[in-house]
Amino acid sequence: MKKKRLLYGAVAAVAATAAIGTLAVASPNLLGSAGDDGPGRDASLQEQFASAAREFDVPQSVLMAVSYQQTRWESHDGEPSTTGAYNVMGLTKVEPEDVAQKVTDEQIDHFNGSGRPEIEKKFDREQVRRILEKALVDTDDPRLHTLDEAAELIDSPTESVQNDTGASIRAGAALLAEYQKQAGAELSDEPGDWYPAVARYSQSPEKKGADLFAKRVFRSIEKGERAVTLDGESVALPADPSVEPVKPANVPLAASFASTATTPTPECPSGLNCTFTPVRTDPGGARNYTLGDRPNQGVDIRQIVIHDTEGPYQGSLDALTNPKGSGSAHYLIRAQDGQVTQMLENKQLAWHAGNWTHNMHSIGVEHEGYAIKEGSWYTEPQYRSSAELVKFLAAKYGVPIDREHIIGHDEVALQTDNRLSSLHWDAGPYWDWNYYMSLLGAPQGDKGAGGLLRAGQVVRVVPPFTTANQPKLSTGGNAVPARPSNFGYLYTSPSTGSATLTDPYFSSLWTEGSNYGNKVRAGGLYVVAEAQNDWTAIWYAGKKAWFQNPGGQYTVPVSGATTVKIRSDLSSVKVFGRSFPETAAYTAANLEAPGDENAPLSKFSFAAGQAYVKAGPAVAGDDWFGSAQKNVVGSTMFVPIRFHHKVVWVKQSEVTEAAGAAPVRTDNRYNVIARDTSGGLWQYRGTGSATAPYGTRVKVGTGWQVYNSIVGPSDLTGDGKVDFIGRDAAGDLWLYRGTGSATAPYTARVKVASGWQIYNTVF
Repeated sequence: MKKKRLLYGAVAAVAATAAIGTLAVASPNLLGSAGDDGPGRDASLQEQFASAAREFDVPQSVLMAVSYQQTRWESHDGEPSTTGAYNVMGLTKVEPEDVAQKVTDEQIDHFNGSGRPEIEKKFDREQVRRILEKALVDTDDPRLHTLDEAAELIDSPTESVQNDTGASIRAGAALLAEYQKQAGAELSDEPGDWYPAVARYSQSPEKKGADLFAKRVFRSIEKGERAVTLDGESVALPADPSVEPVKPANVPLAASFASTATTPTPECPSGLNCTFTPVRTDPGGARNYTLGDRPNQGVDIRQIVIHDTEGPYQGSLDALTNPKGSGSAHYLIRAQDGQVTQMLENKQLAWHAGNWTHNMHSIGVEHEGYAIKEGSWYTEPQYRSSAELVKFLAAKYGVPIDREHIIGHDEVALQTDNRLSSLHWDAGPYWDWNYYMSLLGAPQGDKGAGGLLRAGQVVRVVPPFTTANQPKLSTGGNAVPARPSNFGYLYTSPSTGSATLTDPYFSSLWTEGSNYGNKVRAGGLYVVAEAQNDWTAIWYAGKKAWFQNPGGQYTVPVSGATTVKIRSDLSSVKVFGRSFPETAAYTAANLEAPGDENAPLSKFSFAAGQAYVKAGPAVAGDDWFGSAQKNVVGSTMFVPIRFHHKVVWVKQSEVTEAAGAAPVRTDNRYNVIARDTSGGLWQYRGTGSATAPYGTRVKVGTGWQVYNSIVGPSDLTGDGKVDFIGRDAAGDLWLYRGTGSATAPYTARVKVASGWQIYNTVF
């Protein structure tokens, strides 16, 4: 389901460190360093929160936690979300000219997802158009104008609140104070007393949604939060375990024009804001899904597919629950407050993926995204509700939480050569897979310091979703502004001057967002084909594909993964876009075969010498017939592999499996740590080469200008792990203990001595 628019130094101190695991050093102070206090300096986010909290009598912890739960303290350079939220406080402003005032063909195509030719030929485009036209975005909804209201409260132009972080924070604080007053509550110094304002700030029209947002906000206050924004600024909310939210009898809600009635109990985790709006019954027998009994009769649930809707919540809900449509999904998640609506029981087969094998064995989760003009980010409530839901579903159905099983619609395979029109590219380049997987409890390692690679080893590709990765993009041939994205371009040789990879099924401008053939998305597992300095080649769709990988930091070595190669007596084998049974299985079941059940993706070839990562256990080819409530299961076994951006299948009889090559040793060389004059800490990893001993530098910390001496490493605590010592201007010594963990190698700092200002050198 495609997106409607692609809117998507001088060294001060040096220390040598043994290269054991990954170094990722946090800022020295919990609250971050304010930096230079000289005249003309812009106030930090931390200071802006403190100032606005004082001005409007809002506890700073409440203000910061609300912002964190709205945007994770991100300004997004003043650009709106896909649903019109702006800046660090997530205030909304949506005018008629901001959104499509007519239904597009692309939006209609979103609802043709059965993957069955006999169903698709009955697809009534005009019927779907009429459904969607009844629910175009109502830009008069007050929930879409919180920015206007807040800007008026601080007597500021809306443009300032949209673009300036200080104005956004002041406006958000003023709106919280106003909501607190409207609820008849005091502007208390106690964070727990602010439940009414926090609940109202969610803009949820349902009590359960308002309560969910408030619960998340007070959880952030209780446990604390810290982050480095995309702009590189450190922000921290200290933990307050003593906070006790005081929930009023009547939780204030946002104004709403309508509410959705609930019927069956949704299949959701407890505590999540879930409703059930079932697919409507059609007297004529029309249906927009296939009857099933999953996970029984062999039709197990293996994947969860992430979509976006290409339209507003209500219109999408109407279309997905209309029996005369040709598209459906199991869940729909609202952007504003993260409400989860289930539409179809998980035992049924939704028509969402455009590929029958995927529809048979997956759950479809839609996310509201009506693609406001220039919109480029998804909301924090949506990410969090989606992650809670998917984690629950994965546990219930035994779906592994990795990027071969939690996939985007753009990672659904092309079924057969003639099915190109069924491909979609949501959730698009601005869905933050790295962050989303961390919410699922499966961090991708995207904040690692990299390292050396060798051919044959398995890596997870993790381009950072930061300003360090803003690839050129276009839509319809028109360039869009550079923004953090979830992919990296693939080239035919280790140079940006070479051509990007091409796909035999896809012809488009190389920068087009829909061109999946030259992009590697965050989180996928691949086999290294070759490594040259800051470039890495992986096996990708039958080719050696190169991408920039400075210091190896855009990849994470993966142990225990299985690689797949073709048998030694074969020169090449075919790959398949679905795992259908052989013709004889249909005959044996007394059911009619589709006629193309044995058709491969003939333009692709898996040749000798190539290797791909196994993306799940081998499975027997199968095809579910809903009318007969029968699964046709063949004898041919298929192995799923991460062949390119998508997961495809090969015949088990034609391939061999083996472990990937062992990673390059990292405990037999040394790294260098350098601090620059702005307090940035940089790591240069040792390469083991006498002529080029260090790789590309990687930033591993900020705020280290508070120390006038940094000493390390040495095993100060006698536990066999490397530690760091920093001395500040007051003469205090701070110890950072080594943990031995590759992902969190140091604990929070501990003060171990004072009076050390008497020394002019510490080493």
